[in-house]
Amino acid sequence: MTINCRGNLIDLTSPKIMGILNLTPDSFYDGGRYKNEEDILRQTEKMLTEGATFIDVGAYSSRPGAKHISEDEEMKRLLPVIEILLKEFPEIILSIDTFRGEVAKKSVKIGAAIINDISGGNLDERMMETVAELQVPYILMHMKGNPQTMQQNTEYQNLLQEITYYFSEKLNKVRELGINDVILDPGFGFSKNNKQNFSLLREMKFLKQLDCPLLAGVSRKSMIYKTLETTAENALNGTSVLNTVALLNGASILRVHDVKPAKECITLFQQLNN
Repeated sequence: MTINCRGNLIDLTSPKIMGILNLTPDSFYDGGRYKNEEDILRQTEKMLTEGATFIDVGAYSSRPGAKHISEDEEMKRLLPVIEILLKEFPEIILSIDTFRGEVAKKSVKIGAAIINDISGGNLDERMMETVAELQVPYILMHMKGNPQTMQQNTEYQNLLQEITYYFSEKLNKVRELGINDVILDPGFGFSKNNKQNFSLLREMKFLKQLDCPLLAGVSRKSMIYKTLETTAENALNGTSVLNTVALLNGASILRVHDVKPAKECITLFQQLNN
């Protein structure tokens, strides 16, 4: 199970880590932390040194109820940072967290390697065609509505069936368009309440039947800190526990704020399977 990132074949049979770099002032955990070039480079170097294979850069906050920003504002935050990162770390594999086709196109043109779309093409009808033209791996997430409305969209007859059907339909479309490498993200915390998040994590292995690598993004999310009655700042131990559960249930990529603890989860998980 490999994905092609600008000619670099990444083998996902052993799980990999995607480090999160938020350029937004209002993200739920690290919003506003990386304001200048020095902070951005220091954090990126730390994540790469600790074992991140991918760095996921986002300039649009998708936390519940986050403020909507324009495409221009997103590009103004994002594109200079992509250039800085590629200049400093020429071998870096950058994933771009965006739901806008034009942002995806400009990012890949200057050197990004993966598009991570929280909307699965629902918020920009040109997104999938754009990814097909760019011929880059596509992370396809499940969400209903948009970041401003998603938490009012948590009604399901059967959560797992509906998500499986959603992915099946989307996969038909991406395959018709000729997108070769697709990674599925169940979308923990997106259009799902706490109980649904845990149910989905428990049953995640079921999604393996769709024959795509799975990405799990539970890092410091409210499913952890609300359950533990704490804060995102104090949710690292809980994150490690749920990352381990995700690995046991078929995750090929862990998307995290804290790379070293995630790397330890993977090392112990692989030892368990040896």
